[in-house]
Amino acid sequence: MINKDNLINRFIKYTKIDTQSDDTVTDRFPSTEKQLVLSNLLVQELKELGAQNVEIDQFGYVMATIPSNTDKEVPVLGFLAHVDTAPDMSGKNVNPRFIENYNGDEIILNKDSNVVLLPSEFPELKNYIGQTLIVTDGTTLLGADDKAGVAEIMTAAEYILKNHGFKHGKIRIGFTVDEEVGRGVDNFDVTRFGANYAYTLDGGAIGELEFENFNAAGAKITIQGRNIHPGYAKDKMLNAIHIAQEFNGLLPAHERPEHTAGYEGFYHLIKMDGTVEKATFQYIIRDHDRKKFEDRKAYMQRIADYLNTKYGAGVVTLELKDQYYNMREKVEPVFHVVETVIKAMEEVGIKPKVKPIRGGTDGARLSYMGLPCPNIFAGGENFHGKYEYVPVESMVKATEVILKIVELYASK
Repeated sequence: MINKDNLINRFIKYTKIDTQSDDTVTDRFPSTEKQLVLSNLLVQELKELGAQNVEIDQFGYVMATIPSNTDKEVPVLGFLAHVDTAPDMSGKNVNPRFIENYNGDEIILNKDSNVVLLPSEFPELKNYIGQTLIVTDGTTLLGADDKAGVAEIMTAAEYILKNHGFKHGKIRIGFTVDEEVGRGVDNFDVTRFGANYAYTLDGGAIGELEFENFNAAGAKITIQGRNIHPGYAKDKMLNAIHIAQEFNGLLPAHERPEHTAGYEGFYHLIKMDGTVEKATFQYIIRDHDRKKFEDRKAYMQRIADYLNTKYGAGVVTLELKDQYYNMREKVEPVFHVVETVIKAMEEVGIKPKVKPIRGGTDGARLSYMGLPCPNIFAGGENFHGKYEYVPVESMVKATEVILKIVELYASK
């Protein structure tokens, strides 16, 4: 149904472009200019395919239109993916390798540094026996997050534009930047995009469908200590490091990421820096349940208030900032967007795996910006590191799911 060779070639070409975003840069958008190399390439390719209204704006967002070819009244559908790769590991000089007809054994990614994909450590490998895997050379990430999604959307667009007998409504295509650093849709113009409903192709293994995610907040705590010569410190010193440890100790130890799964929320200490005089540390707070999420933030505030009562006003400063919310609240009123994907997967021979995201996507924020936007699998595994891989067959199926969603909406 689709041109598999074009799909693979696109993906390989995209992975070789370094598009790593930078979480330390906050004074420009996108955070790295190199993301625009791929964005501009996609503009060129979309024009060559015959898409209309192809544009890249001042923020690096790419948008394009495939006009409707049916007289039916069909909702405008959007499909989105992000071009950047994670700061966690280098995306430069990516050298993808093919493991054809995978036999279920270990895969040596890099002999020199002894980097090996072991089924004992990554048991999901057994799901792909007999398939073709695209893997790294053990020195970089692969970039399937989310260049697999980009390639799948582009290949679906190619099919639609070349097969005039394939009936469809108006389709909007969007490629975002800086998703991996949490700013993917900071400047995205939902009104200009003009879709009624949309889907991000940014999920993991084949069959994954996600329409609920964490409510998320960040917390920054500053402890103002009092540094006195230790020989004369009695009843005078306030050790900011110790107070920071006390703060952390008052949070429930069993509610950390390493002890939670499914719908269980957590407090996650991600950064700490300090001296006796001053300490700062940061958490991320996550919970699917909105009330529990609000309770978590309130509990952190109570800890700060308690320590200020104990050590003096202003010793502990807590800054809380909401980051995104559970998209389920915005998707449930238009639940057909989920039901359509489930039916599309079933019709192309995939068993849907509906599960909550223990994280967030561009789609979560877009849903709260007025564009309901569930997340569909792109096919990759082990994102953000040297053990990342993607089965070719999963990418093919993701592309087929896009086409089937379009077809189902056009046939209603």
